[in-house]
Amino acid sequence: METKTKLFNFIDLFAGIGGFRYALEANGGNCVFSSEWDAYCQESYQLNFNEKPYGDITKISEKDIPPHDVLCAGFPCQPFSISGKQKGFEDTRGTLFFDIARIVKYHKPKIIFLENVKNLNSHNGGATFKVIKETLNKLGYKVFHQVLNAKNFGLPQNRERIAIVCIRKDIVKKDFKFPPSKQKLITISDIKENEEKTNKYIIKRDDIKIDEKKLESAINNGKVARPLQIGVIANGGQGNRIYHENGIGITLAASSGGAAPKTGAYYIDGVVRRLSPREAARLQGFPEDFIIIKNESQALKQFGNSVPINLLNAVMEEINLITEWE
Repeated sequence: METKTKLFNFIDLFAGIGGFRYALEANGGNCVFSSEWDAYCQESYQLNFNEKPYGDITKISEKDIPPHDVLCAGFPCQPFSISGKQKGFEDTRGTLFFDIARIVKYHKPKIIFLENVKNLNSHNGGATFKVIKETLNKLGYKVFHQVLNAKNFGLPQNRERIAIVCIRKDIVKKDFKFPPSKQKLITISDIKENEEKTNKYIIKRDDIKIDEKKLESAINNGKVARPLQIGVIANGGQGNRIYHENGIGITLAASSGGAAPKTGAYYIDGVVRRLSPREAARLQGFPEDFIIIKNESQALKQFGNSVPINLLNAVMEEINLITEWE
């Protein structure tokens, strides 16, 4: 994605390996502060942005963070210790969302752009999300949210995420509209690496079971916008299901077991294998020049924890359309 003229400043919280940063910089953003506590993620971030994020955000004063127009965060969803008592800001203490709230309370950015797992709005019977919305509302923001799927934004991955866009009430002119799906079908076959780079990921086991009818159907019917399971390894548990390259990928995971942990197993060019770290990067929309750390297990964990860049980019394009940055 081509970087545009700088329009606004943003901060990158719970930054991971910089997925949010790619999307915001592509839409005219200038990153003035980043925070990420994981050492491996800090290594990746520094390799790719020539900047080491600050550490634990809970130990950083909001007064030490530069002024900014946009706060973005793919924040961890922790259980709220006393959620449901409708105390808003006070209810978030002891959770990482509190750190977002205290920074927002001090800096009052124009836009808050958050991303999380689909079931955030149903967590704890809906109490968690209710507190989040009430907190942001009391801090002076109108909250908009919608569940979006990465597969609808040019990525070959079935990954449903909740996008939350909060606009400061004094600048809201109309309701925010989330982007429509962009129906460009990309499948695993479109993002695969060359065989010479992926031979080491081939799974060689005696308990691989391929359903020949499903395999024939997957081949004959061509590309589809859903995962195509055609077999199993062993008992077919998580990480032991086999999908055909003519379909999209399952959701990348930061941790999972089985013969193909984190990525799932795929039938590609006639063999069953795991995905490579580069292929995992492509599933999340990272550019080809993204530098992947040498620790492959940690690299796959990073991509499993990361954000779908194309999806965030589409949302940020809509934010740009309704926001006056000057």
